[in-house]
Amino acid sequence: MEKIDDLETYQMAALYVNLFGKAVKEAQDEIRKRGLPIVFSKNGKIYYELPNGEITTENPLKNTTNV
Repeated sequence: MEKIDDLETYQMAALYVNLFGKAVKEAQDEIRKRGLPIVFSKNGKIYYELPNGEITTENPLKNTTNV
């Protein structure tokens, strides 16, 4: 990771990281409220976090309609 020497640039980067983190958490909370899986990837592999907290590599929406 590249070192940031400029204080203002560092502060702006920290602000954006904070804002984006909050936005992701809000989106995840909304997805959970709707009973949908949260989809994410790690090391190039796709995972699904089910509403019960279980994590799987099987697409739980694969056989549903209107998806």
